[in-house]
Parts: sequence; C-alpha cells; structure tokens
Amino acid sequence: MAFVKDMLRMWAHSWKRFISIAMITLLGVAVLTGIYAGCRDAFRSTDRFFDAQGLHDVQVLSTAGLSNGDIAALRKVNGVAKVQAERSQEVTFDLDGRKSATMQEIGTNGIDQPYLQEGRMPKKAGEIAVTRKFIRDSGKRIGSRLTVTPESASSDTSDTNGADGTNETSGTDEAPSFPTKLTIVGVVLDPQNLSNPDGYSAMTSFRSTATTDYTFFAPSDGVTGTLYTSATLLVKGAAAESTFDESYENTVKQVTDRIDGTVKTDRQKARRQELLDAGNKKIADARAEADKKFADAQSQIDANRQQFNQQVDQIVSMQAGAAAAGAAANGANAGAAAAAGATTPQLDETTRETMRETIIAASPELTQAKQQLDQAQSQLNEQKASTEQTLKTKENELKTSIPQVRWYVQDRQSLGGFSALKSDLDSIQSLGNAFPIVFLLVAVMMSLTAMARMVEEDRSLIGTYVGLGYGRLAVASRYLLFALLACLIGGGLGLIAGFLGIPAFLLVVLQGMYVMPGLRLEYDWLYGSLGIALFVVGVLAATIYACVQEMRQTPAALMRPKAPRAGSRILLERIRPVWNRMGFLGKVTARNIFRFKSRLIMTVGGVAGCTALIVCGLAINDTVADLGIKQYRDIYQYDLMVVSDDSDASAMRTKVASDGRVTSSLDVRIESGDLTVAGSGDGDSGKAGSSGSESIQLVAVPEKHLSDLGEMVTLQPVSSGILGTSGVGKTGSLKLDDDGVIVAQSAASALGVKAGSKVRLTNGDGVQATAKVSAVNRNLIGSDVYVSETYYAKLFDSKDAKNTKNSKSSEDSEALTWNAMLAKLSGSDTSQTDYAESLEEDSSVMKAVSCAHMADSFKFDLMGAVVALIVALAGGLALVVLFTLANTNVSERVREMATLKVLGFFDREVHHYVNREMMILTVMGVILGLPLGRLVGGMLTMALNMPSLYFEVEVKPLSYVIAAVATMAFALLVQLFVNPVLDRIDPISSLKSVE
Repeated sequence: MAFVKDMLRMWAHSWKRFISIAMITLLGVAVLTGIYAGCRDAFRSTDRFFDAQGLHDVQVLSTAGLSNGDIAALRKVNGVAKVQAERSQEVTFDLDGRKSATMQEIGTNGIDQPYLQEGRMPKKAGEIAVTRKFIRDSGKRIGSRLTVTPESASSDTSDTNGADGTNETSGTDEAPSFPTKLTIVGVVLDPQNLSNPDGYSAMTSFRSTATTDYTFFAPSDGVTGTLYTSATLLVKGAAAESTFDESYENTVKQVTDRIDGTVKTDRQKARRQELLDAGNKKIADARAEADKKFADAQSQIDANRQQFNQQVDQIVSMQAGAAAAGAAANGANAGAAAAAGATTPQLDETTRETMRETIIAASPELTQAKQQLDQAQSQLNEQKASTEQTLKTKENELKTSIPQVRWYVQDRQSLGGFSALKSDLDSIQSLGNAFPIVFLLVAVMMSLTAMARMVEEDRSLIGTYVGLGYGRLAVASRYLLFALLACLIGGGLGLIAGFLGIPAFLLVVLQGMYVMPGLRLEYDWLYGSLGIALFVVGVLAATIYACVQEMRQTPAALMRPKAPRAGSRILLERIRPVWNRMGFLGKVTARNIFRFKSRLIMTVGGVAGCTALIVCGLAINDTVADLGIKQYRDIYQYDLMVVSDDSDASAMRTKVASDGRVTSSLDVRIESGDLTVAGSGDGDSGKAGSSGSESIQLVAVPEKHLSDLGEMVTLQPVSSGILGTSGVGKTGSLKLDDDGVIVAQSAASALGVKAGSKVRLTNGDGVQATAKVSAVNRNLIGSDVYVSETYYAKLFDSKDAKNTKNSKSSEDSEALTWNAMLAKLSGSDTSQTDYAESLEEDSSVMKAVSCAHMADSFKFDLMGAVVALIVALAGGLALVVLFTLANTNVSERVREMATLKVLGFFDREVHHYVNREMMILTVMGVILGLPLGRLVGGMLTMALNMPSLYFEVEVKPLSYVIAAVATMAFALLVQLFVNPVLDRIDPISSLKSVE
C-alpha cells in the first residue's frame, strides 16, 4: 500500500508531464481520427443514399439506341440483378435566353430514383419534378407551368439516320417523345449529381459534366417510343459493398467484363443487322409501293389510249362507209346501192393505219390528245427508270450509310458528380493519413524526453525500491502506468474531438459543396481503438526505453547521484576569433546548448516538426488562393469566353462583333467530353473509367488559326519531376499541330498522362476515339484538351463515320460549327464582368464567362477549412512541445538554477539565462522547419489529385514570416508559464546532497 501511495504522490507531483503527454496524445489522436472520420461519415452517408435511390452500378449506351433485344440480352448476363431501360429526350425552352434540359423518364424498376426534397413525385402525363438548381435559376416554384420544344435531332439516335434523312431504326422502334406542356409538382435531387447549386460547385467554372443545363424528371405516363437511350444495371452483391471501396469496383468490373466480352460484340452486330434489315425492308416497301403506283398509272394510260384508239377507229369506219356509199350511187340500180350502203367495207391494216394517221393529223384535238398520251407514257417510263436507279443506289449505299454500332459500358466513375465527390474526399483523407505521422513522431520524442527525466529524477528512489526487493517490472510499472493513463485520458478526449468535433466541422464545409441526405456522425470502434493503441505503444515504448536505461544499473549505483558529464570542448571553442569575443554568459549558453545533444535534438526536432506543419498548412492556403489568379489572368490570356448552341453560333458571333468591345478573338468549338486512360487492349473499348477518367472541355481550333491559340492561352509544356513536382517549359515553346492533342496539366496529373501517352477521348456526341497526347500544357483549373480541326476530323469523322464519308460532300465531312469564341476585351475588369452578364441575357448565347470575374470569385472552401484545421492543430502541438521541453529543461537544471541564485543572480537574470537557451533552440528549430515545411508542401500534388484542379504549390514570404512568428510567440508564451517555476526554486533545499 505504501508503494501505491508513493506512486500516486509521485504522479500528482508530475502533473505537468501528465498534461503534456495527454495533450500530445489528444492532438495526435484527434488528427488521426478526425479527418478520417469526417471523410468516412461522408462516404457512408453517400453510400446509403446511393443504395436507397438505386444508383446504377453499370450504364450501357449505344450510338444506335437500345432495343428490347438489347435489354433482354443484358438481363441474361451473369451477375446482373436488375436492368432498367431508360428513355430521355433533349428539349429547349426560354429562360433569359435559350436553355436546354434533358427530359428523363423515372424508371419503374427502382434504379436511379430521384430523391424528393419538396412537393410530390410526378404521376400523370405533363407533370415533372425539377432540381433545386432550376428553381434557383428560373425563380419558378411548385405549380408553375413550362413549355418546352424537343430538339430536332437527339444525340443519342443521330447515328441511326439513313442517307435519305429518315430514321433507319426498325419497323417498330421509335425515338422517345415526351409531353411539351409541363407542370412542376416537385423538387428532387438527382442521385447522379450531388453538387450543391448554392455552394462552391455552382460558381467555379463553366465546364459541366452534363451536356444540358438541367434535368427534368417525368413519369412513364405520356412518354412514347420503344427505342431506349440507355440501360442501367444493378450488380448482385454490389450494394453490400461500399461504393468507394476497391471491393465494390472489383465486383462491378466482373460484370462489365462479361458485357464487354460477349454481349457487347454480339448485340452490336445484331443491332446493326436490325438497322440493315429495317433499311432493306423500307427499300422493298418503297419498291412495292412504287411498282403499284406505276402499274396504276400504266393502267390509266392504257385505258386512255384504248379510248383514244376507239374514237379514231370509229371515225375511220365512218369515212370508209361514206366512201363505199358514194361509189354505189354511180351504179346500175338503187337496189344495189342500198345493198352496198348497208355493208361496211373491209379495210386492210395498212390502209386503216394510214387513215388513222391522216385523221389524227387532220384534227388538232386528236393530235394534242395523242401527244399527251405519248408524253405521259414517256414520263412514266422515265420515272420507272429513275425510281429503280434510286432504289438500287440506296441498296448499294445502305451498308455504308449505317455506321457500325458501338456500345459504351460505363460504371459510376463516369458520373462527374460521383467522381468529383470521391476525389475530394480521397484527397482530404490522404492529408489525414499523412499529418498524424508527424504528430506520432513528436509524441514519441516528447514522451521519451519527459519520461526519461521523470525516471532520472527518481533515480535514488528506484535504487531503494530495487534494494528492498521490489522487482524491476514493479518499479517500472510506476512510470508505465503513468504514461498509459495519460495516453488513455488524452486519447479518449482525442476520440471525442476526432469523431465529433473535427467531422462536424468538415461536414459543414462539405455540405456547402454537396447535398448529402441522411448525413450523421458515426463512431468506428476499431479505428478509434487502434488510434489510441498506436500512441499508447509509441509512448510506452519510449517509457520502457527510459526505464531500461536507468534500471540496468545496480541498486547501489542508482542510489548514488548520477555523476556529472565530463567536460568537453564544443566546436565553437575552436573558432578562436568568435569564441574570444563572446561574453561569459554567451559561452555558458553555447556550452549548454551543444554539450547536451539529446536536449538539442529533441528541442530542434520538435520545433522544426511543428513549424513544418504550420508552413505546410499555409502553403496549401497560398496555393489555393493563387489558383484563380494564375489560371484566369496568367494562363488564360483572353478576357471572355462565349458559348452558344450550334444553331445560334452565327448569331452569337454577330452579336459580339456588333457590340464593339472585342479587340481580338478566336473562334473555336467547345464540347463537354471525357478523357480516359486508354488500356493496352483494343482501342475501341468503350468501357469508361477502367483506368481512370476525367471530365474535360474539348476545344477544337480552326486549322487556319492554330498559331492564334498561343495568343489566347499561355502554352507552356510541363514535365513530371521528383516528389510530385513538375518542370515548366518556356512560354511559347508549345505549338498545337495535327499529330496529337494538348492535355491540361490538371487532367494529366490526376490520370498519370504524359507526352506520348495514348488516351481515349469522348466528344460532345458521345463518340469515342483513341488519341495521342503530343504535350501536357500548364493548367491549374479545369481540364482543357486542345485539338486541331484536322485531327478532330481524323479522330471522330474518319474513325466513327468513315463509312458515311463517301455519301457526304467534302465540305460536309470536314466542317465544324464554331460554337464558341475566345475574345480579348477593352475596358476595366468591372466593365468586362458586366458585359459578360449582359451577353447571357441574349437568346443566342448559352454561356458567357468573364475571366476577371472568375479570378476574383474563385474559392475552395473545403481546402480552406482543412488548412485552418491543420494550422490550428499544428499551433497547439507547437505550444505543447515547447511547454514540455521548457519544463523538462528546468527540472533537469534545478541545482544549477539554485547555484545561480546563491551566486547573487536576480530572478530576471535567471529568467534570461534559461529562456535565452530555449529561444536559441527555438530559432534553430524554426530555421530547420521552414525549408522542411516547403519540402512537405511540395509533395502535396502527389496526395491531392482532384478533378480539374492541379495544386502548383507556392509559399509566399509572408507565410514563412507567419510560421516563424507564431512559433516564436508560442515560445514566449511558454516563458510566462516557466518563469514562475524558476522563481519558486529554493536554493537551500535544491542544493542539499542526496546522500
């Protein structure tokens, strides 16, 4: 019992060490669990939401639409739980200009169900549910009415059109059609896009993963058409896995591989054969109909000719009879004349034909009638020949006019909203995995320092206990339990902060970017326990090492005071010009600093680690703060980007030119597409996301103006360096040519693409092609891919429309619609922003983006929140480290301080004597920590691979100053706690001999 009481008394006396170890453990466990828990809570809530709404695991698209046969084939694939055939249609409407939307049928098989936020789900024809983004932009509400106009041609079925412009699908397949007079009955959240329309995602850039502005959800009632735009699938066993885990990806990949392996190839051929059969049937039906019409026309002509011949023959008979009667009148008697007049003379065929021609020639009416009959017959014969020639031509052209059908098998990675959320959370979680290592190392160092001093202070007591027969393990348990209790209390508080405080803070920021219904904080027993165990093991290992170092001596040696260290010279003493000019206290300080190597290493290392963390956090802040300025003022040299619909492109250019604000411009074509790392297999593989994919902005440049691109965009080649860094080439040394595409650095870094790589591009029409990357261009925000007009045609015309090339003129096959303009403007930033806003009100403009506005408004709230968290925790760690080291320093030198007091030093002089050493060590730690923090910050690009963002790490001089000043301020703050301790040192009791 006396042993226990003495142990408790010792613990109470060492309360400062206890608090230091507990605080370091608290901070370490909070960092280790906090960021992880916040990301994990977001992952889990999102996964539950996806499962509840039935977000598809696999989506199948086809360039020719999907038929019932395709759907049936997909249902037979092993591993497929559900298949839902979906119909959609693109429409336009007027909303402060022409806007587009996708009318999406709400599936009846429980897949991709929208989440109701307000109102009710649509049930009747003409009712729709809209997203909150539409409500915000339009100002409409539930009950409002809307009239839409279907697009003239749907991109999903454009490849099914034959050469004659008719839809060559099949005899019964019809493209989807939706009601046009709509009523809003509900507000929903699209599970395929969780972006918060009021948050960061709504204001960062023009590029969107959607090809239309909005999505409207409609019930099956009122939707017609048997041709499906896509098929969505749920995979067996996928719902049991977390959608963000590798196990889920492997489960889905097994099914997509089966579809790619057999079903895809077979159904592509079968679908094309259906289109060919439908085309042949149309031609056969057209031939039969034409033959019937020609036969009817021929019958009519034959009937008219027969009637005409009868009239002529009648006249011939009359004339022949009259001639016979005249001849009889000149005869012998009247009886013979009467007999002759009663009989029509018989004429031979030659005489009759001669008489017909004479009669027809003598009568203008008969001549005109004969000419009309001959002309009608001639026209009919020509029509027959022409129609037959046309049908034969169509038969010959049918196979070439219908392109090869292509399927695109995609998983959730192809959804822009899903991949953006996953990448954001993964990047933040990677930071949470890296920073706790520094906290753990510092915790072990500080624990070793504190516990070693604690054991050394009890050196004689340890010897006494061992001499009395107590086992070394029992004696060591005094210190092990002390460290264990401090770790458990600090770790418990760290778990509270890690699973409640930090996640709540992060999730508030995340909810500003994404809508995550059902979000809740959860505790992970395993991870939390392992987090505490990690610090317990580290601290106990340091404590055991300190105990072993002392207890390996005999009890007699332990009960004697530890012999002072032998005097030795330091390196500075050998530099006579410097050493001779130093004062007495300066020499003492130098000896104290450099003779005690362990104290030097612990103090400098601890301060350097904390300073590096602060610099790293500020580096993230500086990097994010400069992203907008670098991108929209340095890289983008143009001031305005205007985008229109293809049909309004000419009107848009006329409008901008007539305003007189443009000093120079470049017409381009901009499409929203995807870039996928091409696999080593077939380049036509349509599976997106197999090796990583990125939503891109595909920019096609006219062939005659390739050199002008460098005047609108700064073209600088970049190359990968060590530790995630990159080298930037000379401005203007990069040129766009016809040998490949130029990929933005932000996309290339995320996918590991470099010059010479092969990638798969998807254009705005969903057509895919494998392209060569000629260079990687410096780009920080957005994922632009620049391609020349010729190379664009080679990729998407030659590859996917090569069979239709012969049926088009050369102009039609090469021409692109330049639907966008990059322009430099005159005037101030404010006037340029106002001009862009005014352009958006024009009906011919779909989107107008001012670079000045984007540079000023770019924000990244999520990363800013993480930076604030890291800097705050690093500052707290620095304070605890300095407090621990200062108290340890004082406790080691109590006899020295007492001697100084006996020698007549005033309290202020004692403060200065001790604090000067700590300040010098702190300065040394800061000097080492500043470049170390820059090095760690430079490695951020390896951890932060985010869609459409590349972190070109930059640390401003002010950040170095802030980190240094903050660390020094913490050191000064610690002095306020240490000085009273120095004042309380009693020279008499402190100088008593232990013996």
